[in-house]
Amino acid sequence: MTKIFLLLMLFSVPNQPSVKYNASLYFTETECNIAKENYMKAYTSKSQEYKDKTKTKAFCIPFDSFPLTTIKKIGA
Repeated sequence: MTKIFLLLMLFSVPNQPSVKYNASLYFTETECNIAKENYMKAYTSKSQEYKDKTKTKAFCIPFDSFPLTTIKKIGA
C-alpha cells in the first residue's frame, strides 16, 4: 500500500441545491498542505462581499492506496 493525500475543498454559496466540492491527489502530506494553504490564501484575499456569499474549507485527508501508475503533477 501507498499513502496518498486527498485535498478536499468544499464550498457553499446561497441558493444552491448542494455544497460543491473539488479534490486533488498528492503524494506527500507536505505537498497537500502547501496546496491547501494556497487555496485558503486565495480565498482570504477575496473581498468581504465575496466571502459573505461564499463559504469554503479545505482538508488534507490521508488515504492508503494501491500503488498508482501515474498521477498528474499540478505544481503545488
